[in-house]
Amino acid sequence: MRLLHTMLRVGDLDASLTFYTQVLGMRLLRREEFPAGRFTLAFVGYGDEQDTTVLELTHNWDTPHYDLGDGYGHIAIGVDDVYQTCELIRAAGGKVIREPGPMKHGSTILAFVQDPDGYKIELLGV
Repeated sequence: MRLLHTMLRVGDLDASLTFYTQVLGMRLLRREEFPAGRFTLAFVGYGDEQDTTVLELTHNWDTPHYDLGDGYGHIAIGVDDVYQTCELIRAAGGKVIREPGPMKHGSTILAFVQDPDGYKIELLGV
């Protein structure tokens, strides 16, 4: 068994695809339109679906916004240099919501960024 994907509901698919591909550097792996159900699925990731876990972005055509609720935490992405990655994300128009630095009560370097729908993405030094 292996983890296949995590699904996020997004209000503006184009803005989300721009964020995940141009700001975070993922690739659009596939996109499927379901006109009868009025939704689109877009799969993005750093590697092919058969080899890595990816994100499924679900856009319900008639829902422009979602409340995130208090159960969602974050998605984590490992990066070589958290400080440099935050600068690149900021330069690409991304929003850094927790500046890079050591985690509270620890030494791991991390930062948080936010996607267009408000989902938090943790950047961890690897």
